[in-house]
Amino acid sequence: MEAASTWALLLALLLLLLLSLTLFRTPARGYLPPGPTPLPLLGNLLQLRPGALYSGLLRLSKKYGPVFTVYLGPWRRVVVLVGHDAVREALGGQAEEFSGRGTLATLDKTFDGHGVFFANGERWKQLRKFTLLALRDLGMGKREGEELIQAEVQNLVEAFQKTEGCPFNPSMLLAQATSNVVCSLVFGIRLPYDDKEFQAVIQAASGTLLGISSPWGQAYEMFSWLLQPLPGPHTQLQHHLGTLAAFTIQQVQKHQGRFQTSGPARDVVDAFLLKMAQEKQDPGTEFTEKNLLMTVTYLLFAGTMTIGATIRYALLLLLRYPQVQQRVREELIQELGPGRAPSLSDRVRLPYTDAVLHEAQRLLALVPMGMPHTITRTTCFRGYTLPKVGVWHSQSSYLCPGTCVLISLSLEDPHPQPPSTSFSPASTEKQFRIEPPGGDIFPILR
Repeated sequence: MEAASTWALLLALLLLLLLSLTLFRTPARGYLPPGPTPLPLLGNLLQLRPGALYSGLLRLSKKYGPVFTVYLGPWRRVVVLVGHDAVREALGGQAEEFSGRGTLATLDKTFDGHGVFFANGERWKQLRKFTLLALRDLGMGKREGEELIQAEVQNLVEAFQKTEGCPFNPSMLLAQATSNVVCSLVFGIRLPYDDKEFQAVIQAASGTLLGISSPWGQAYEMFSWLLQPLPGPHTQLQHHLGTLAAFTIQQVQKHQGRFQTSGPARDVVDAFLLKMAQEKQDPGTEFTEKNLLMTVTYLLFAGTMTIGATIRYALLLLLRYPQVQQRVREELIQELGPGRAPSLSDRVRLPYTDAVLHEAQRLLALVPMGMPHTITRTTCFRGYTLPKVGVWHSQSSYLCPGTCVLISLSLEDPHPQPPSTSFSPASTEKQFRIEPPGGDIFPILR
């Protein structure tokens, strides 16, 4: 009890001190987009409650328009873009200005600006180009990649069949199947579903995603400078990230033990080690062990959880709508015959199945706001000035460059079709036939 009282007193004193400082640091809007007035210390916390951040931003967009400004905490200024037109104008017409990578307080302690997803500037350009080329060389988007996925799907189906019709939770198996495809490309390995270490890695990836998206995770993004030294759920999040990093380090060390510069690259790690060997005399090279570890750790985490969650949600929808499930089955049998696995070349022959998959992604909207961006230079956008100024980076106590920008993935945009909260593959199929993929088709979110 005495320790709790001491913590409460210290916290109160800290809040009082920060409040005093904040009163002298009222954020100036200048030529920024409009938005709600931030309160000292709290920013726009009252309008953007943790746990309802996305819905709060959509609500503000109806009042302030598709481009507006909010404050996540007392000093983190964020410009939000909502809707197809604003997003397309920013990422299409001014892609270079909006290309900076933002920060996530929940992940920054681990990644620290390294790896393909959290790097900026020349580091990001080099790592992105390398990663895409390496994955393509290993079969991503090609027939070899399809065969890899089809083989893993067969293993997944066999695991399902072992349940012999009894109820079961497929979440772990779906995540493991997805992760095995990622592990095959990144590490050149496939792990059995009953492997305890593999299961621990999947649980860590799941715990990381849940931690980031939880109300506490969103609160931590706003007030990490206050919450970081205190006990709380964020310590468990760091434990999950440590499990993922330990698995990655183990796999990289195995590769280093058998690596030969004369041999072909069998996976992404081999390709990265080969690039490191080629540039070892360059003191400014971005192909370092730190960037290798952070790149493959993120590929493992993101590749496992995003695809696995999407498949799980699609299966849930098929259970909820048996008539849709029946029509998908009939189309597959009619077009492919019984027993043959579909491939990308069959997509034009399976318009309804294709529409079901798009509808599942539309309703799920797993990452509706994407990753935060930053402005790389002072930019004029729709008559507003977005300054490239110092923004307090609370996790590492430094000023990160550029105004932070949150970009909605156009999932709530009423253009070009009205929003719908129902699962309607038939209407999506009709839309695709009118305007095939490649046009201005942006999914909408419930």
